[in-house]
Amino acid sequence: MITETELLKQLKSETKKNKAFKILLELYKKRLYWHIRNIVKSHNDADDVLQNTFIKVFKNIDNFKGDSKLFSWIYRIATNEAITFINKKAKRLKVTNQEVQKLALNNLTSDVYFEGDAIQLKLQNAIATLPEKQQLVFNMRYFQDIKYKHLSEILETSEGALKASYHIAVKKIEAFLTHN
Repeated sequence: MITETELLKQLKSETKKNKAFKILLELYKKRLYWHIRNIVKSHNDADDVLQNTFIKVFKNIDNFKGDSKLFSWIYRIATNEAITFINKKAKRLKVTNQEVQKLALNNLTSDVYFEGDAIQLKLQNAIATLPEKQQLVFNMRYFQDIKYKHLSEILETSEGALKASYHIAVKKIEAFLTHN
């Protein structure tokens, strides 16, 4: 198994960049797909955003300074790409970001790649009622079990604020599930 330091060195090497990028894809593709999918909901949209994320990583790897883990940097790019995607879609459809998410949730039941049941769908509806930042924190913490330390690097927010945000999100989701 290659270390992150060695992978980064190879990614910045003109002769080893392509081979190293294939390793990077294998390491992070699945995790990033599900992270993005939790945000955009649709399989096809998640694939598009994932592709854009890796293009951006490939083009900008030389600008990575190592202030955070490579994983955190890539997740930040994926998160920003997913949010940008939702914002552009909302603007194109002339609706709010929340309405874009509601449309995506309504389409989930007909999505052949959605493996959830009625309970999962209800949970996704509950999550969709949260503000954007709480959705991100909840999804990354609950579904991906990302530690607060890494969340802090990815979302550039203090661990304390993230813990509070997660706690509030859980309470709102519990209330939604209890009353709907």
